[in-house]
Amino acid sequence: MRVWHGLDEVGPEFGPTVVTIGNFDGVHRGHQEVLAHAKARAAGLGGLPVVALTFDPHPMRVLRPDHAPLMLSEPEQRAELLGRYGADAVLILPFTKEVSGWSPEVFIERVLVTTLHAKAVVVGENFRFGHKAAGHVDTLVDAGQRYGFEVEGLSLAGDEQPWSSTYVRERLADGDVEGAAEALGRPLRVTGVVIEGDKRGRELGYPTANIPADPAAAVPQDGVYAGWLTVLTPAPGAPAYPDPLPAAISVGSNPTFDGVDRRVESYVLDRDDLELYGARIAVDFVRRLRGTQIRFETIDDLLVQMKADVDGARTILTGN
Repeated sequence: MRVWHGLDEVGPEFGPTVVTIGNFDGVHRGHQEVLAHAKARAAGLGGLPVVALTFDPHPMRVLRPDHAPLMLSEPEQRAELLGRYGADAVLILPFTKEVSGWSPEVFIERVLVTTLHAKAVVVGENFRFGHKAAGHVDTLVDAGQRYGFEVEGLSLAGDEQPWSSTYVRERLADGDVEGAAEALGRPLRVTGVVIEGDKRGRELGYPTANIPADPAAAVPQDGVYAGWLTVLTPAPGAPAYPDPLPAAISVGSNPTFDGVDRRVESYVLDRDDLELYGARIAVDFVRRLRGTQIRFETIDDLLVQMKADVDGARTILTGN
């Protein structure tokens, strides 16, 4: 799959295409429906490639930074997911003040016509674009009649609750990682590079791989969870660990030890031999074991709870 990070990276020979456009944050099941429709439309037009157009950063981070949403996926992760669910190529368009000033007509001419040579455009029915969000599906339909591309506007997909990135964020804010996973079609994944912590977990017999909780990312509510740790890039000189590893995961600032910085700390069940400092890892959240972190009065009380958390994670993840 091709990934472009600007209009100038798309070769003039590429196309014609079927284009789908959106922020696609999280690439949830609603987004997956849009991609499936785009793929079907592309097949009906003779097997054209599907291009998913997304933006980085999120437009709200440029236009109204104080109202920018917490992000469910990083750009490269989003591109990988878009490819998994049907895109043949992904164009990550840098969203700048200049781009925000493009009129709908300029956006259509520069992006859809000149660069991507669109023969069809598939978007959600609530899609808005261009300066001050002046463009909508009808704008695309009118332009398609002039430039020769078809347009399909899809209603929001979902069961009782339409799938949306906002809905997923709400579930995570409540610690409901199972509800988030239902909307995403997979567990939420948080990624980062393992840093050296205070090593108290190792001293207590539960060594953890710690990654900072990105304040701009949608990390689940503080608490303890069962999930999986996957090593994406091993630390320099360290062994590769190719398989997902079952883990008990703590999200928060470690109040028992007066912690301040919010972290995602993962203890891989029954393993104290892993070399993870400096490794890039992914943490997939499966189920919440307990809610907001507790400040324990004694280390013995903490150890009792940690064993209970590990046993609960093991039962959920392995059935033992």
